[in-house]
Amino acid sequence: MIEFIKEPWPWYVAGPLIGLMVPLLLVFGNKALGISSSLRHICAMCVPLDIKYFQYEWKNEKWNLAFVGGIIIGGMIAGHFMMGDGKVAISEETVSDLTALGIQDFSSYLPGDLFSWESLISLRGLIFMVFGGFLVGFGTRYANGCTSGHSISGLSNFQLGSLVATISFFVGGLVMTHLILPFIL
Repeated sequence: MIEFIKEPWPWYVAGPLIGLMVPLLLVFGNKALGISSSLRHICAMCVPLDIKYFQYEWKNEKWNLAFVGGIIIGGMIAGHFMMGDGKVAISEETVSDLTALGIQDFSSYLPGDLFSWESLISLRGLIFMVFGGFLVGFGTRYANGCTSGHSISGLSNFQLGSLVATISFFVGGLVMTHLILPFIL
């Protein structure tokens, strides 16, 4: 069994498993798959705020907190078994493209030029984390959901708003990667 989980699962196994979660959640609990709403549940649970947005019965959403906890624990377990030396086999073309953007450190799972304590405590890293975190948080509330909620649950339920949101996520990622990132690295 451990040998089975040491290798990444192919898309044709992992994709349908993720896809099956949507009807299972709908059939067995009338719930929609999504992650960003868990932050609201955590705030409502831990911080007694006198804000109308946090005044609701969060205990009805305990399943969502358990789901997010399972994602975290599953990621840690998968990381332990699959990371090995921490190096990821990426194509030479990707290395070439990243090198052209100024990324040089490919010694670990994430490029050290972007993801390290030194990068985090720099002005650029602080701006990335604070401004980027604000944009992600604002975007998920403005779009009324996150990428997983819209792209998995919303699209499978034929919601037009989720189609617009998913297209916007991809366009935003492409704009950031090809038009903005080269100027800030």
